[in-house]
Amino acid sequence: MRNLILIGGGGHAHSVIDVIESSHDFRIMGIADRKGKMGARVLNYSITATDDKLDALVNDNQYFLITVGQIETAEIRLRLDQELKHAGAKLAQVVSPLAKVSKYATVAEGTVVMHFALVNAGAQVGRNAIVNTQAAVEHDVIVGDFCHISTGAILNGGVKVGNQVFIGSHATVRQGISIADNVVIGAHSYVHQDISEAGVYAGVPAQRIR
Repeated sequence: MRNLILIGGGGHAHSVIDVIESSHDFRIMGIADRKGKMGARVLNYSITATDDKLDALVNDNQYFLITVGQIETAEIRLRLDQELKHAGAKLAQVVSPLAKVSKYATVAEGTVVMHFALVNAGAQVGRNAIVNTQAAVEHDVIVGDFCHISTGAILNGGVKVGNQVFIGSHATVRQGISIADNVVIGAHSYVHQDISEAGVYAGVPAQRIR
């Protein structure tokens, strides 16, 4: 088993910890978070470091995973990733044993695929992404970096998702649709045409709301 430090001890970390413990690929050595949280417990683990000194934690025997959640913005995850990259850290890739990732799909470093998610043949999922519980990334879908495909969301075949995109719970994207960078899709929305501009979209069919 490889040693792993989590960055972020909020609610998303709880779900990721459960996935990590189920996979038996990594041993969680501790959690880094804000200074005010030092010593706090997150499930069975302690916050043992602060996220403003990540470079001091980096060594050849340690992997890292950003476990800060992402809804409307990936800003915090981006900042943490840049700090880890600058320090030469190795990022983990975590896939639940209850998920189905095709041998013909690719999942990049820093990404977590949660329980009962599907990543089908020909799909590509970028760096530091979240494919959340029961999400479906269908055949030949491309998901960019720093995306969150939320619980129960469905990306149908051939969909192309840009970077830093949030797809809300139980949203559905029609086959072949392209979504630009920095887009937020609201929960239960239906995306039936390409989205070429950043913004927040919601509804059935999805329309820009801001």
